[in-house]
Amino acid sequence: MPSLITQVKSKLFITSARRSMHPLDGAYASLMRGRGSDFEDLREYQVGDQVRDIDWRASARHNEILVKRMRADRMHTVLFVVDTGATMAALAENEEPKYELALLTAGVLGYLTVSHGDDIGLVYGDSEKVKRRASGRTESALESALRTIQTATSQASAAGNINKLLEYVAATISRRMILVIITDEAPITDRTDQLIRRLRVQHDMLWVTVTDANPVLAEKSQAARSDVVTGWGVPEFVHGDATLREAVIAEERRDEEERRAMLEKYAISHVTIRDSSEAVGDILRMLDRRDRARS
Repeated sequence: MPSLITQVKSKLFITSARRSMHPLDGAYASLMRGRGSDFEDLREYQVGDQVRDIDWRASARHNEILVKRMRADRMHTVLFVVDTGATMAALAENEEPKYELALLTAGVLGYLTVSHGDDIGLVYGDSEKVKRRASGRTESALESALRTIQTATSQASAAGNINKLLEYVAATISRRMILVIITDEAPITDRTDQLIRRLRVQHDMLWVTVTDANPVLAEKSQAARSDVVTGWGVPEFVHGDATLREAVIAEERRDEEERRAMLEKYAISHVTIRDSSEAVGDILRMLDRRDRARS
């Protein structure tokens, strides 16, 4: 069985620049809210480094721009909270299964975490049940977590329910962590807002939304299109109906704007994943925005 981490690494390194790990190091630094205060060493400035990290005195002595690297003063845990309901087995905007984009997202952020010696954990489930995996800090632990997400989604019969996952975290996780929420475009409710407000007080949070495919195809087609939970099929005659298709798009945009407004109200970093070919770049740009916001 092909390694899921190997697939993630190939996309990560292609996007990031094979000649240097620095882009990934910078992404990881922004993933962690608090960088350590213990000085580790100096290295040559590279494009993308923050001006605040430049050691001006050392740069003057060596006649080149040098930046300080700091050692983390404590272990971090990144807890992935992943919707693995049957709805995540439906198609994403680019016609890939949504869970594949969820796996790629968890894989990228998980690899950055374990490659720096920190822990990853996993909470996953649907509207019927929620489970938690023990934390680990190895690539084997990450591979196992990704396999768990894949298996849980493929075997799920109940719809996803992000509120149920958030309620589980609020009730069971007492230690401060970095929460990475991975879900689809389910509408934000008042309960979602309440739970996020509560969790944001204790934890640092990132929110990843995987987009849904439009149930109405752009052109007339006999292609099967059905709901993965109920089995209800989209009638063939609606495909190619531009007015109906635009109505669906408009509703999705309203939901996206509501979600964005809520997340920004609580200063939560967020990204929308639409396509596997662009996902890694979108994630790294989100982490860069996160870093700049704290500068």
